[in-house]
This record gives sequence, structure tokens and C-alpha cells, in this order.
Amino acid sequence: MTITDRIQDLGWNQRYGDDDERPTAPSDVVRLQLAHRSVRRFLPDAVSDDDLRTLVAAAQSAPTSSNLQPWSVVAVRDPERRRRLSTLAARQQFVADAPLLLVWIADLGRARRLAESREHKLEAADYLETALIGFIDVALAAQNAVVAAESLGLGSCYVGAIRNNPEEVAAELGLPPHAIAAFGLAVGRPDPTERAGVKPRLPQQAVLHHEQYDAELADAHLAAYDERLAAYNRRFGLDGAWTDRVLTRLAGPESMAGRHRLREALERLGLPVR
Repeated sequence: MTITDRIQDLGWNQRYGDDDERPTAPSDVVRLQLAHRSVRRFLPDAVSDDDLRTLVAAAQSAPTSSNLQPWSVVAVRDPERRRRLSTLAARQQFVADAPLLLVWIADLGRARRLAESREHKLEAADYLETALIGFIDVALAAQNAVVAAESLGLGSCYVGAIRNNPEEVAAELGLPPHAIAAFGLAVGRPDPTERAGVKPRLPQQAVLHHEQYDAELADAHLAAYDERLAAYNRRFGLDGAWTDRVLTRLAGPESMAGRHRLREALERLGLPVR
């Protein structure tokens, strides 16, 4: 197989079409990353304990700010608990159907408990910067787990709607104070009958800037991407172009499915942000 064939096999054409310049030395890791897609239909096969430990090991191998490791993850296999969490997460059926739901926690509780045991002050935990570290680090960890899952033949889909009802999710998972569910990740063997593909992304010219940000040059590529994504959506029976999605999703509080109250939820769960 030639380099060009390998890149095409990676999903480069599906991701970018024929417009973007292709790299010349792909790796097996890049092959997995470019072929990534969200999986929302799963076979009933259980995710083994070995696979779960592998995913967590990969997650813990991600970078973490100052080695704080301010995150935890709750593995949910019980069907009834998954069903209840699915209801809290916009009633998305795939959340209930996946054999494994990983709920990723921005967890400042561990540091708080450590400070209490040592009778040590922990005032920096009340600042926005520390909360951001918790969310950033848990996202880095989860993405490591996604790549590891795909290397094991598993598929996954992030569940941002876990934040729709953060206090109810915290109660369902028995979270301690100073911890909040950042997002979920449904995991399982992909159902090969699911109609889905590698979704096109913005051209690199729209996101990659050299030396300084050039908004005019970057935005010149948005119209062509709208056409490509609209064509992809039509292929799979979906509606709309990318511009429509962005403007609808960010229109106002009414489009946020309750997440406009996140600051108040953070305060009540013990993660005040100054």
C-alpha cells in the first residue's frame, strides 16, 4: 500500500475532502484519529474489566497540570442506573443502551480532603483557574481513553448533556462535595449496521494560523465547509449546514438545555469560582 493509499484509508478525504494538502508520513495512531467517529449504536457485548483498566491507564497517562490529577471517573454498568442517567442527559437512548458509561468527574474533593486531613488551607481551590484545571485535565484524560478504546475495537460517544442536570447526576453517582460530572462517555462494540461516517471538519485553513490570527483569511473557507457538511448530513438523513448548527446552538439560554445555570450548580456542589 502506498503512502497516498494509506492516507485515504485513514479517512483524510472524508475529513477534509480533496482540498487540504495531505501529510506524507501517517502513523497507526493518526490512522485511528482520522478515522474517528461518534458511535451511538452498540452491540450488547460487555466491556471487559481488562479493557476498562486499559482505558483508565491510558487516561491516567495524559498530561495533568502540576501533577494535580484533579479528576475521577465513575464506570456505570448497571442498566437501571444508565437508564436514569440517560433520562437526566436529554433522554438520549444510546446512553442507556451502551454496555458501559464512563462519567468523567472534575474532582477537587480529593485535594480538599487531603487539606482537611493535614489541617492545611486550600484557598486557591476557590478560584476559576483551579476549576478550569479540573475540567481541562479530565478532558485530556478522557480523550486518551477514546483513542485507546478505538485501538481495542471499541467505539464511544461523548455525552455533554450530563451537565444538563449536574446536581441530580451528582446525587445519582454519590459524588462527594467539590466534585462535578463534566461529561459522560458511552463505550461499547460498535453496531456495524449503524448509518454513520467520518464527519467532515473545518478545513485546516479555517483553524490553523501562522504567527498571528487572520480572521478574514480563515473565515473565507466557511462557505465551502457549509456545503460539504450539508452534503454529509443529507447522506445520512440529517438536516442543516454547519452555520445553522452554530447559530442555533449558541442563540441564547433557551438553547442550552439548562446549562446556563452551571455557575450556580458549581457553587452548590462546592466548586465556587472567583
